[in-house]
Amino acid sequence: MADATPTGPTTSGGIVELRVHGVSGAGADQVLDRPYVHQVAGDRSGGFYRPRPGYPDSTGTDGVTLEAYRWSDLPSGTAVRTLSLVFLLPFMLCNVALWMRPANTVSQRGFMALCRVLALTLTVLYVLSIVGVALDLVAWRCMDTPSCLSGRSWLSWLGGRPTGLRLGVLALVPVAAIGLVWWLGARPGHSFDAFRTPSTLTSKHQLSAVGQWDGEPLVGRLRSVHVAAAFATLSGSLLAARASQHRSWVMVILLTATGAALLACLVMVTVVPSIDRTDRSPRVDAVFRGLRTITCGLTMLVIVHVVISPAPWPQGGALPGYGAIVAWLFVSQTVLVVALAVLVIWRRGGGQSRSPIRALGAPVFMTISAGLAVAFSAELVYRVADLLDREGTTADGLETSPPLAYKWAIFGFFLAVVTALLVAGLVTRMTRRGRRRAARAIVAADFPDAPPRAAARLRRVEQAVARARFTERLEPLSVVYAGLAALGLATSVLGLLQLPPGDVAQRYIGVPEGMVNFLIGSGSYVIAAILLGLVVGGIFAYRTAQFRRYVGVLWDLGTFWPRAAHPFAPPCYAERAVPELAKRITYLVEQGQGVLLAGHSHGSVLLAATVLQLPTRITERVALLTYGSPLGRLYSRLFPAYADEPALREIGERIGWRWINLWRDTDPIGGWIFASHRPGEAETLTGPPATVDRRLTDPQDVVPAPSDSVPPPILGHWPCESQEAFGDAVRDLTARLLAERRTTG
Repeated sequence: MADATPTGPTTSGGIVELRVHGVSGAGADQVLDRPYVHQVAGDRSGGFYRPRPGYPDSTGTDGVTLEAYRWSDLPSGTAVRTLSLVFLLPFMLCNVALWMRPANTVSQRGFMALCRVLALTLTVLYVLSIVGVALDLVAWRCMDTPSCLSGRSWLSWLGGRPTGLRLGVLALVPVAAIGLVWWLGARPGHSFDAFRTPSTLTSKHQLSAVGQWDGEPLVGRLRSVHVAAAFATLSGSLLAARASQHRSWVMVILLTATGAALLACLVMVTVVPSIDRTDRSPRVDAVFRGLRTITCGLTMLVIVHVVISPAPWPQGGALPGYGAIVAWLFVSQTVLVVALAVLVIWRRGGGQSRSPIRALGAPVFMTISAGLAVAFSAELVYRVADLLDREGTTADGLETSPPLAYKWAIFGFFLAVVTALLVAGLVTRMTRRGRRRAARAIVAADFPDAPPRAAARLRRVEQAVARARFTERLEPLSVVYAGLAALGLATSVLGLLQLPPGDVAQRYIGVPEGMVNFLIGSGSYVIAAILLGLVVGGIFAYRTAQFRRYVGVLWDLGTFWPRAAHPFAPPCYAERAVPELAKRITYLVEQGQGVLLAGHSHGSVLLAATVLQLPTRITERVALLTYGSPLGRLYSRLFPAYADEPALREIGERIGWRWINLWRDTDPIGGWIFASHRPGEAETLTGPPATVDRRLTDPQDVVPAPSDSVPPPILGHWPCESQEAFGDAVRDLTARLLAERRTTG
């Protein structure tokens, strides 16, 4: 980062108001609300901007120097990268789950081991889905069926060839798929090398570690393990098929080596502590790269053996062993998720019972991640089977029917989605009256003198407040859905018993088999619709700032955390943004200026992590203004080990409680940090934390101003830099900074 001397003289005692935007992807001119800006530090991905000197209104409230940090390009990157990462969404959710552990988990190492093993199973599942398409459906079934090859010149050239040759040639497809995710995971989104900071922590709270350590060594080692597991999975699938008809000493050696490679991968992510070393150790890195290289070479040997082996292959049916491997993987994921839930529930306490997600966030997100991965994999195999089977009904043809484990997975996923939607509708209906009652009380207190002609506007405000309060209801709903998804995964064990879903439902429940098959087909289309929605969402989130405001909060939440569970998750932008902010703030303070940090939405999270990294000599000259902040409403619930109340209190103590948080009742994302301060509610919080939160009335009025024809808008989660309350907060914090300077000076 190239630091620049602040342009122009600073006024108001040398106070710089440094604004950090949220997930909207706004430009620096929008953040500063000034049309003419220029960059004073950073680059195109993340940079600092100020209004151009010489233009009118180039300063802020009471003449403070305005500066904005624009980081919106760090999490998104190019459109191609955004779309590619949409398909790897389960990997991102899996990585987020690692950071959701409760603060008092009995075994941090055990918790991390379970999360990393589950992450490894997602990579294995990814490979198995490609194996199912290339080897099971195409090479084994379709190419052995004349009706499937008819009219398909792109397949018929290999049809009629020996089975081993077909399997060996099409094994290059999963090899290419592994290479693709390997390349995506190893390709850096941005250059972070200039932003590494020393690993000496200034705070005891773990939120301060985000972005303060070099994550690339850990990610590189995890990447090597996952690539090794991917190649070992491909080797195991080929060997399982070959072993069904042929056994030799070569097979024994290859099977033993493949099993040893998979076992080594499990040991690497669960037992070996050197994987978490933050320094670059050539010896340690060489061990992990060696495992990857050996496994790659082993896969090549397995492919060659499959091609040249003269022993006959079994005829007909599915690829031997493939269905059992998939079913056992689903069962293993279910067992691991249950073990993770038991681990966190066992140590539930310390006030965490107030929020279901606070104790169950990790297993919930991990179950959702596994459920999505299973659904996407099943849909891929199911759609290809449907494509290959011209005459069958939705992949039910004998020649190309997918394994029963995938059918159970789609059936379970569909039932989980439908049941969760029904429960959500029921909860919405049951809580509507209470939410509306609370909203009416809030609106009545805010607008006691509203004229009768404003009745329609008042109803719209009540609806906005009621919708915003539904955010808290999402916690139990997510737990319900995760439980249903885990139950759907568990039903895959019936695939091991060769029991079709329709047969089981008709025999034991009385539901017609045809209806079950219809539901499976419908579930397949639901998954396809979800995938299409993710693609469209990725395009619009990249190209449309307004749409990004709604979907970007989830994406930026996921990419905020370092890749410590899954190496193919999106890169962590906090590894650059937080050190970059810390460096800039330090520079400004060392130049003799006070710094007022103003963070909207997710920008407040970046600033919270930054403040915890700053030394005391810097925080003495820093104040904090947050608005639309999810720190108290979302992060303290989702990430209790990193953004709990003690961590938030330390932030206030570090800056001498020069902290103001602005929030609205109409905001579904942001909220209060310590106390709500709603009208009519008794004050229960005392001391400095009670002075942090300030509630804003939204909208400012329900009738048009004398100079306007429409009433003020309902802002919800939108920024409030142009509101008078924001200016008042800036004046208050500026005065405190100046008073602190006079006291210490």
